Amino acid sequence: MSFELLVIIWFILLNVLLIGYAILDGFDLGVGILHPFVAKDDTERRLVMNSIGPLWDGNEVWLVTFGGALFAMFPEAYASIFSTFYLPFVLLLFALIFRAVSLEFRSKRISPKWRSFWDVMFFAGSTLAALLFGVAVGALMQGVAISERGDFLGSMLDLISGFSVAVGLFTVALLAMHGSIYLYMKTEGELQQRLYGWMKGTWYVYLALFVVVTIWSTLFVPASLQHFRDTPVLWVVPLLNIVAIANIMRAIKQERPFYAFISSCLTIVALVVLFSAALFPNLVPAVNNPAYSITVFNGASSPLTLKIGPDHRGHRHAAGVVLYHHYLLDVQGQGDVRRGQLLIVDFEM
Repeated sequence: MSFELLVIIWFILLNVLLIGYAILDGFDLGVGILHPFVAKDDTERRLVMNSIGPLWDGNEVWLVTFGGALFAMFPEAYASIFSTFYLPFVLLLFALIFRAVSLEFRSKRISPKWRSFWDVMFFAGSTLAALLFGVAVGALMQGVAISERGDFLGSMLDLISGFSVAVGLFTVALLAMHGSIYLYMKTEGELQQRLYGWMKGTWYVYLALFVVVTIWSTLFVPASLQHFRDTPVLWVVPLLNIVAIANIMRAIKQERPFYAFISSCLTIVALVVLFSAALFPNLVPAVNNPAYSITVFNGASSPLTLKIGPDHRGHRHAAGVVLYHHYLLDVQGQGDVRRGQLLIVDFEM
């Protein structure tokens, strides 16, 4: 295979990993965002957290794999991105740590203050992580100031703009909607009835922010549309995205949560594809001088390194095992929670 083809294959594989993480850990983060609002008592809060108990740590494998693949196949981009977003990524790391610790530690003591503290950490960690992911995406879409060597030339405040904050809030709304649909499928009774209203409410907030971010990016990030002008077939992606968004509410009103969840997943797929199409071939666009941008071509590893991944059967087998694991837990319903299961799940956690 040619160097250019290998680079494109790895760019696509990175997108697959990003999609996997956004969908699978996305509903985990969404559950955390909704946790203090949908649960009315300690029993319901335990139910909400237990719904992702068997899943959350496995879902984060996708993020670790994405980071490892970026480091191995696009080291220049990896170095530039992590230096540019050093402080946000440190905050993200702490957010993910506190979210994980809250899931493990909350049930260790019966004290209301103890459990309330970890409830706050679960919510704060999930919300902050979603917000930071979105802000990073918005900042990359606008471009960052880097030197010819890829060193970040600005400050952390340069990464925060009205657009990047809007994308951050949009991400929070998207994952809250995604998480509410997942929770609706995994619960029953009064809590499930309450979640019906939250599914609709988060959908409306997501739709409003989707319109705002779409208009904003079209008017003030013109480079995001360049590939759509050059390759009109790409317009199929935003059209399918709109259909998926509309079908979420349609499925909710028909009380068909599984179809709503599938549509929510398709929306996430479309958004990741749109983000990648807006950036390509850039991985780190330089706003100060486009010639300094790190692309998939000038930031890639050697052809030999790029060739190892696609030719290695073990990688494909491992991916199959991970996907089968998620099928058993997510689709077959091993993450379902009922009041009668609380003591067993708490003990296992």
